[in-house]
Amino acid sequence: MIKKIVLYVLFSISILYLGLSVSNNKKIYIEKNINIKGKIVNIKKSNDKTTIDIKKDSKYRITIYENVNYDLGDIISVKGVFKTPPNNTVFNLYNYRKYLLSKKIYLISSNPNIKLISKNNNMFYKIKNNMLKHINNYKSKSYLKTFIMGDTSDVESGVLENYRSLGISHLLAISGMHMSVFLFILNFIFKKSKFKNIIIFIFLLFLLFITNYPESLIRCNLFIILKYINSKLKINYSNIEILIFVFSLLIMYNPFLIYSISFIFSIVITFFILISNNLYKDKSYLLKLIIISLICFLSSIPIISYSFFKVSFISPIINIIFIPIISIIIFPLGLLSFILPFLDNLYYVITSGMESVINILSNIKCFTFVISKPSIVIIFTYYILLFISIKVNKKYIILFIIILLFNINSKYFISNPRLLFLDVGQGDSTLIIYPKGRVVMIDTGGIYNSNYSIVLNKTIIYLNSIGINSIEKMIITHGDFDHCGESITLVNNFKIEKVIFNCGSLNDLEKELIKVLDKKKIKYYSCIKELNIDNNKLYFLQTKEYDDENDNSNVIYTELDGYKFMFMGDASITTEKEILNKYNLPDIDVLKVGHHGSKTSSGKEFIDKVNPNYSIISVGENNRYGHPNKEALNNLKDSKIYRTDEDGSIIFKIKNNKLNIEICEP
Repeated sequence: MIKKIVLYVLFSISILYLGLSVSNNKKIYIEKNINIKGKIVNIKKSNDKTTIDIKKDSKYRITIYENVNYDLGDIISVKGVFKTPPNNTVFNLYNYRKYLLSKKIYLISSNPNIKLISKNNNMFYKIKNNMLKHINNYKSKSYLKTFIMGDTSDVESGVLENYRSLGISHLLAISGMHMSVFLFILNFIFKKSKFKNIIIFIFLLFLLFITNYPESLIRCNLFIILKYINSKLKINYSNIEILIFVFSLLIMYNPFLIYSISFIFSIVITFFILISNNLYKDKSYLLKLIIISLICFLSSIPIISYSFFKVSFISPIINIIFIPIISIIIFPLGLLSFILPFLDNLYYVITSGMESVINILSNIKCFTFVISKPSIVIIFTYYILLFISIKVNKKYIILFIIILLFNINSKYFISNPRLLFLDVGQGDSTLIIYPKGRVVMIDTGGIYNSNYSIVLNKTIIYLNSIGINSIEKMIITHGDFDHCGESITLVNNFKIEKVIFNCGSLNDLEKELIKVLDKKKIKYYSCIKELNIDNNKLYFLQTKEYDDENDNSNVIYTELDGYKFMFMGDASITTEKEILNKYNLPDIDVLKVGHHGSKTSSGKEFIDKVNPNYSIISVGENNRYGHPNKEALNNLKDSKIYRTDEDGSIIFKIKNNKLNIEICEP
């Protein structure tokens, strides 16, 4: 009885501590000059930057955009501006700040002044540095780093995405499956030694150090150690209770582990594997593998839908195939290759072949479904039903599947229109989302001279997060790169039904887009006057042709449930005057301000006439154009101004005839 009380008191305290920590952290923002001296505990290099984690009293992350010659364990001094990491500025997307919190990193700095104080003299860091240098000489270094050092930074991002889309990215994380191989080897080598358990525990700690303390491995190692103590002291805690101990202790150590997807995966999947023991014990290896793969898949669906918004229903089958391949062939052969370098070429051929197969499988899209981000209530409902299905009656799995189907088809349950101004930096992109998930997109955004894709990293992911997998109409206001630079990428990676161009001649970018549209047999139009979407009309007010690309911008007016919206593109004061002469415009509820708040747009006469309640300026932080202009801001002063550089994405939701506004500030 006492042991139960101890366990659940600890669990309750950890949950309370978690809630208080998460709640208080929302109020914290820091930006200050700091001069610190610390040890390099993690370093990752890429072509254009080096990311370094240093530790003093706590951990800090710095990013340097130049080549540096530092090693793990080196002591450096860093002087610069440190600040709280940014939040995501598009709803539902990856949050870098929360990710760093899960690593106990609270402040970051970009390009600070760095000075080497002393080179590493720590034996353990020397071993780790030598291991890294050894691995860097291999052709197969990406997988050796993954399976030995727990570092996937050398695996191409597209390859990692293929693993993730198939639901097998966990196979690349050092966790229980890999630990079983290590433990098998150690038990075999030291089976007659009375110091076997001590050697194993020392190895577990060393492995944590080598792999930089990944959450899944911390959970696994702590579980092994506590299970051993439980057995030796005859406390008689069950495996489930030991797992609760592990969760509670880790949350007490760092409550922000709750933001770590790998930690959540590790705890949840382990829990359901343990409670399902009666389903697979005494079964053959193959049947056991099938049952466990299915349990892992079902228990991971809520986390996948909450974090990634896509689920692959061939994931259990692929896991059944690849778990033995990686645990029996790829992982052990990697260990041998590390010791015997002449095996490198063979290992490279095998891992490259595996990548090719993964790439082929990931391109089979018919088994992958977009699934909207569920609420916390829905997630708990998922898990309660799964628990009941396993422990009480399998028929309750039907309710689990019904909720899953609801999430997959959630776009059809969208009943109220919403309008999202995406934060795309110095550019424009707006989504009008009608009931049943019909979408009109106005511009795509685009960043000059950058490999970063807005539509792949923001637009598509957001649409997937609300269960949407297609855009009915994509409107290009005009051909400037910051408005349609991502259009070809969007067409190549997302279902687009029709495209609408502005009046006037087409530039090279628009012509390239049309080539892609023709190839994909997507219909397109230009210089139209109105568009109907579910009894809602979009009126195109600018149909005159000018010699200037900005003046030719599509200017769009629409009403949603009685609220009036107007989108100005990059239209200048010249276009504004023409529209005033041509139309008797009403007062506007929401105005997407022209040309990012430039002085060439938002003339006083025009603003006084449309008299917006809310003005949206889509603008990049510290942009080189000085947008928004002070004069434009002054003209808009009678309205409530929202700016994407300060407020992030802005969404207007119409419900019960009320306009609700939310921002996703940095």
